[in-house]
Amino acid sequence: MQVPFPISDGATRGRSLVPTAILTDLHANREAMEACLEHARAAGATRFAVLGDLVGYGADPGWVVDAVRALAEAGAPVVRGNHDDAVVGPDHAAMHEAARAAVSWTRNRLDESQRAWLATLPLTAELPGGVLLVHANGWKPGGWEYMDGAFEAQRCLQAVPHRLVLAGHVHEPALYHLGPTGRPAGFMPVPAVPIPLSSQRRWVALPGSLGQPRDGVPAACWAMLDDAARTIVFHRTPYDNAAAAAKVRAAGLPESLALRLETGR
Repeated sequence: MQVPFPISDGATRGRSLVPTAILTDLHANREAMEACLEHARAAGATRFAVLGDLVGYGADPGWVVDAVRALAEAGAPVVRGNHDDAVVGPDHAAMHEAARAAVSWTRNRLDESQRAWLATLPLTAELPGGVLLVHANGWKPGGWEYMDGAFEAQRCLQAVPHRLVLAGHVHEPALYHLGPTGRPAGFMPVPAVPIPLSSQRRWVALPGSLGQPRDGVPAACWAMLDDAARTIVFHRTPYDNAAAAAKVRAAGLPESLALRLETGR
């Protein structure tokens, strides 16, 4: 049974197709975000979209929330992630101990207006041309289940009518597709190589985490969607991860969160 997502609405109808930088899982990492914004603009991004988890884990939640709010005021769609949700609502029991500690710490570092803005973020948004933006998945966006394999991507595409789903939550870049037979397939994208998004297939793209990569490479992840050319490019952007890790330690956050920034694991 399909979820009744509309293909377009008043927020997207009539907007031109332009290169869009897709950012997700920023996790309060100012150093990574500054580097990726600079890289994306230099690469030609004229629009941004943010797939959630602005906060959690990192030491600069207020700065990141304000930076994303500025992108939103300039027209960027922004959706809510599970860490954003936990900061403005009750703790999620399923979160591991370090995540819960970061949520509690973050609540006390955001002001009332920042928390109120996070609470307004929707679970889904759209770009023109049948592109769904969601943090976790398309079948139950607020359930926070992971799309960490080809069959989960198939489940997502069976639940929505969109030709392309852009999602976060999984901190490693990946791309999945369904062809005419309906069988799922996927592969790990090579950074900086444009990938054609054939109209004969439907796609799920996971850009990977900007603020806390977990694939063994500390460089920040993001992706560039060129919807006019129907291509997506996955990028890795080196940044001062040592400085970001030092901030995590200075804040008294769990040591494991600093180590992840240093090692990408």
